[in-house]
Amino acid sequence: MFGPRQLGVDLGTVNVVVYARGRGVVMSEPSVVAVSMPDREIQAVGKEARNMVGRNPDSISIMHPMREGVIADFLVTEAMLRYFIRRICGRIRLFQPDMMISVPTGVTDVERRAVRDAALSAGCRTAVLIPEPLAAAIGAQIPISAPSGNMIVNVGGGTTEIAVISLNDIVVSKSIRIAGNTLDLAISNYVRRKYNLLIGNPTAESIKLQIGSATQMEEAIPMDVRGRDQIGGLPRTVTVTSDEITEAMLDPINAIVRSVKSVLEETPPELSADIIDRGVVMTGGGSMLKNFDQLLTQETGVPCVLADKPLLCVALGTGIALEHFELLSKVLKS
Repeated sequence: MFGPRQLGVDLGTVNVVVYARGRGVVMSEPSVVAVSMPDREIQAVGKEARNMVGRNPDSISIMHPMREGVIADFLVTEAMLRYFIRRICGRIRLFQPDMMISVPTGVTDVERRAVRDAALSAGCRTAVLIPEPLAAAIGAQIPISAPSGNMIVNVGGGTTEIAVISLNDIVVSKSIRIAGNTLDLAISNYVRRKYNLLIGNPTAESIKLQIGSATQMEEAIPMDVRGRDQIGGLPRTVTVTSDEITEAMLDPINAIVRSVKSVLEETPPELSADIIDRGVVMTGGGSMLKNFDQLLTQETGVPCVLADKPLLCVALGTGIALEHFELLSKVLKS
């Protein structure tokens, strides 16, 4: 079915990670595009475009073509994919690449078709879609082909995917549009409400990465945050603590915990017994939040562990699925 050039793509809300067969992960770039207005010409893609966020003039619009795991702007997504394909395969290609792309389990048929059409329009020969939790489980080296229950919690940028997998297929799953970006938004809203300080998404993400924690830490860590005063309009610096950031993220984190519990409640008893023995594997950038695995273990009573390369698991899984397509063909075609 597939030609000599095969790519596995984690088409995420925050990052696009590409796996090339025989070469491993060849690219990881932010899914951000800078577009000049009003002619809508592409000015920058990836890291170069992300560096412009919050610093761009009116003549340049910073676009996030993927939102909550699905395509928000078809033409910009197509242009972004074409740019990444050209970077990996070169401008002159003897063979069009075959691509396997991960999609959230909760997407509609229309959203699936949009992803496939964007890949084909960008220059792919074939485009096959794989459910994101299935790809994450494969990339985390979970033995999904065995007749036993394996649970995966993939906390990405736009969606959190929770699934129980057995015999190469998903038995129970849940997809919620609460993930890393929601945590960033909760932090910026908290700082605005409590300190009357306006901060951008990059600053909120930096706060989350540096002092964010799913549970209260033994000793609160302070951090200076710079932004614009909401009342006076002038630049100002405030000091926030890790305990405050934990409080700010409480609602979205609790929503993710509730979703994990609901999937466990729907899991057949035999698979539940396997999950207690094997534990829950966490993947995705959002799962790297401090003490998140400990919180889930505490709330569910099931041991939760972070995968070895949580950011790359989905992309690795798409690549491995390409190499073993025959084993998964029935699941992927359905």
